[in-house]
Amino acid sequence: MRSASLPDERPEIAARLGTRCVALIGLMGAGKTTVGRRLAQLLDLPFRDTDTEIETAARMTVAELFAAYGEPEFRALEARVVARLAQEGPQVLATGGGAYMAADTRAVLAEKAVTVWLKADLDVLMDRVGRRTTRPLLDNADPRGVMAALIETRYPVYAEADITILSRNVRREVIADEIAEALDRHLDRTGR
Repeated sequence: MRSASLPDERPEIAARLGTRCVALIGLMGAGKTTVGRRLAQLLDLPFRDTDTEIETAARMTVAELFAAYGEPEFRALEARVVARLAQEGPQVLATGGGAYMAADTRAVLAEKAVTVWLKADLDVLMDRVGRRTTRPLLDNADPRGVMAALIETRYPVYAEADITILSRNVRREVIADEIAEALDRHLDRTGR
């Protein structure tokens, strides 16, 4: 945690999490990392990104892991990393887009986290992912078609998250504030 406070910090929310983390879920390009960093500042919590943790442990990029071992092996590693990080207590955790699709991962996060789905429409996602060429699932002739198919299959599962926030083209601070407010309401409502 940081020692200096920002004027708009909300550490009382972090204290109410107890031993749980805040896990951000959603498709690539939804803003989990950029918004997650800002949310962590607001809550005065550490920020972790599962893709970064995986790359550090494997000493390979996500794209290299996909190429070398395939998606099933990558997903198994991802599930182990999410489970380990979720056990580490209060933090903001940005998960990979496919992590929440695994039933075991959803079960771990249901117990150890408050899950927040950053929901974005297709145009927003494509605008954002078009800026990076490191997305293995989109490395094909029809990335928009792939993203549309991912929306169709993943959004019904993502809808199981505790909180849903619309990710759109506004400053990351706006979305982080909306998440903090939703967390506050969620914690009031659930008492946990």
